[in-house]
Amino acid sequence: MFLFFFLAVFFTLSTPSLSTSTDKARQFTRPLEFDYISWDINAFITKIGQSGMNSWRILSDVQQHQLVMHYIDLTKQLEVLQIKIQQVYSDPSVIDPDAAARDDLAQQKALQTSIVSLTPLVESILQGQVTEILVEEGIARLGSAVPPLLFHTTPLPKALIASPRDSIKQEVNISLLADLTLEQINQLEGQVEKATGESVLIVDVGGIGIYPTMVMRSSNFLWILDTIAHEWTHNYLTLRPLGLNYDTSPELRTMNETAASIAGNEISKKVFERYYPDFLSLIEEDQRLTSLRWPDATFDFRAEMHSTRVRVDELLAEGKIAEAEQYMEERRIRFVAQGYEIRKLNQAYFAFYGAYAATPGGAAGQDPVGPAVRMLREQSASLADFLRTIGKMNSFDDLQIMLK
Repeated sequence: MFLFFFLAVFFTLSTPSLSTSTDKARQFTRPLEFDYISWDINAFITKIGQSGMNSWRILSDVQQHQLVMHYIDLTKQLEVLQIKIQQVYSDPSVIDPDAAARDDLAQQKALQTSIVSLTPLVESILQGQVTEILVEEGIARLGSAVPPLLFHTTPLPKALIASPRDSIKQEVNISLLADLTLEQINQLEGQVEKATGESVLIVDVGGIGIYPTMVMRSSNFLWILDTIAHEWTHNYLTLRPLGLNYDTSPELRTMNETAASIAGNEISKKVFERYYPDFLSLIEEDQRLTSLRWPDATFDFRAEMHSTRVRVDELLAEGKIAEAEQYMEERRIRFVAQGYEIRKLNQAYFAFYGAYAATPGGAAGQDPVGPAVRMLREQSASLADFLRTIGKMNSFDDLQIMLK
């Protein structure tokens, strides 16, 4: 009897269950999965060190502004330089790319050193500025955000997404190493597609709402502030029913992501208006000049992607999987021709991006959840009221009842 029990346990442990798509995918992803525990420990140590310095508090508003703008400028210089270096190494006519890029590589190293030295101070400044807006908006009470707003600039994990081919639904979301090559990505997607029979896509993400939150380095300042506020909103909601039920259903995932997107958009704009009005005016002027430069530009990405999603849903509902996939590839080629570098357009693409429905159109298709969340925001007296209301919800039914 004991031997039978031992053998049963042994074979149970040594032969992992492959009953779910995630189990099947992890046969191939395990060696390449991102280690959140190690990252979080290191991030907390970094944040504790930053809080001990508090050097940013002695800086005047002008000094804080100048420091952040200098950081953004250095980051922009680095991005431009990295593109230049990449072009050198990809040019077959360059016989010795190491020699050709020597000066640029040295400059890249100098820029990276400067950015790394500034990052802790800039993170502390932005944490303080966003927190102040949260307090003023009534979202954070007693003079402090709960949980305290903490983010860390870091290379972000990629995400492997899988959806059934006959419908659009996220069934797998596995975080992978940030530095996967395109060759590794293509190979892994193929392996998981074969093992699961599902549509698979590995995507880049801009932020992750663990604690401290993860934010990608970028020179797009408005996007940075939006992402900081967006990911903190996930931290806020995680302490409430809506966030705790994030993975319970596709509807709840969309409610979470749309609420965080709305909050990120509104809070980031207020931070800009308060602390960086000159930078905001430059963005608005650039947008105005762009519209003058291309007045006849008629390609609306969000509208085109929305119509694509609607048609794909129709084809899948009719059981025309092959036709839907052929249509998506044709549409992908059209997007690429318009300057949108979409590597794959498939069911997994829509399953991932369709949850972000803070604005009409886009990959969300005819999903009623996003519009319902937006309607709740319109009916709420303030952003704080909106977040407190939606944070209490356990289901899409709760939202529909609230809107009646």
